[in-house]
Amino acid sequence: MINPLHIDLLSLRLLVCAADTGNLTKAAEKTNMTVSAASKRLAELERATQCALFVRLPRGLELTAAGRGMSEHARSILEGVHRMACDASDYAVGVRGHVRLFANTSAVIQFLPNDLAIFLTSNPNVRIGLEEALSDAIIQAVADGKADIGIFADNAPAEILHKRLYRKDQLVLLVPTDHPLATEKTMAFVDTLDYDYVALNQGSSLLRRITDAAVSAGKMLRVRIQVSSFDGICRMIEAGLGIGILPIASVRPGLLGQRLRAIPLTDDWATRSLFVGISKDTKLAPEAANLFEYLTQVEAVD
Repeated sequence: MINPLHIDLLSLRLLVCAADTGNLTKAAEKTNMTVSAASKRLAELERATQCALFVRLPRGLELTAAGRGMSEHARSILEGVHRMACDASDYAVGVRGHVRLFANTSAVIQFLPNDLAIFLTSNPNVRIGLEEALSDAIIQAVADGKADIGIFADNAPAEILHKRLYRKDQLVLLVPTDHPLATEKTMAFVDTLDYDYVALNQGSSLLRRITDAAVSAGKMLRVRIQVSSFDGICRMIEAGLGIGILPIASVRPGLLGQRLRAIPLTDDWATRSLFVGISKDTKLAPEAANLFEYLTQVEAVD
């Protein structure tokens, strides 16, 4: 059995640098060591782990399978230590707690900037780590304890969490101003399905929603191009590559009227709910509990 106490942080940092550069001299420079000291430390790490981590070649270092696995573990450990040091620094200057908040793109773009600004004005000694992710990944992160609070779309299965309503948003059809549909005042989704669509990448709850709606209508969604962001969808639609469906508040105001037209959808599913969820099994720290309660009340206040 390998004794983990024989592995120190400097050796792990050297391992990561060597893995990234594939060059012992560069790795030594990044860790402020001499080349001979770096070579000796890597050899000691290989003895401690009982694994060959690198193949030494004339052109540099090449990771073995064990080296790839170890370097990924080392990266995670170093990131955790960095977060611990940041937390300690914050606590030293009066921060009471950190909240890990995962949220989908709709929440991050439309609502959270203003909502979190108001919360932090009243709670200046709280730090929030916000991570943007897909709804399914957010739900899993909360269940696994990687996030304290998650915000996700209503069509993402979340039975494993305790959830409450966070916000509602409105989906609209987005078309170029010269598109045949641009003169319509409202549209039923089924009447748009003869046109090419620009959509988010696979895994998006928004793509799932419109794909399911197309299947319910007995048609296929003609996705011509997929991108990773709302802004990317807008740019592709501007370029004439298709039409798309987005939350109205996510579209930059300067685009509407001049280059893009937002047309309200008459379908019931176009009014969407975002939920905020927490683990059923974990008791939240006071700061996270306060944020959760606040987020469940903002829709009613507005």
